[in-house]
Amino acid sequence: MSLLGIENWMEYRRDGEQFLHVALMARKKEKLHFTPEIIYNLTGMAIEKLIMAYLMKHGDLAENHTMADLAAALERHTGELPRITEKLRYLDSFQEICDLDTFNVIKPGEEHTDTILAIGQEVRDFLAPYLTN
Repeated sequence: MSLLGIENWMEYRRDGEQFLHVALMARKKEKLHFTPEIIYNLTGMAIEKLIMAYLMKHGDLAENHTMADLAAALERHTGELPRITEKLRYLDSFQEICDLDTFNVIKPGEEHTDTILAIGQEVRDFLAPYLTN
């Protein structure tokens, strides 16, 4: 781990905030073309960007970009985060795409949308104090 941050971490923070904002507003305004699967993907991209912003600010990168890998990389800096890690693994359960032999995608349903968005907000809120200029 470097003591110097990776320069463009702020762009990742901005992008993560924007992805999450779009997902939250789509849900709030009940935009029908934003399916649960689209909300899931937007929220996943938001979480990935926010965690990467944190890691980059600290001169680090995740080994891979599954939610479990991002959680592990985050925990290298913050210590154990069992509640957040458990929730990120829940998100991973919808897409097991790293191994071509066991490739598995489960489309989230309407009943999952609020939980998915809440996880995105929790990650954002946890990282917010660390992602200031």
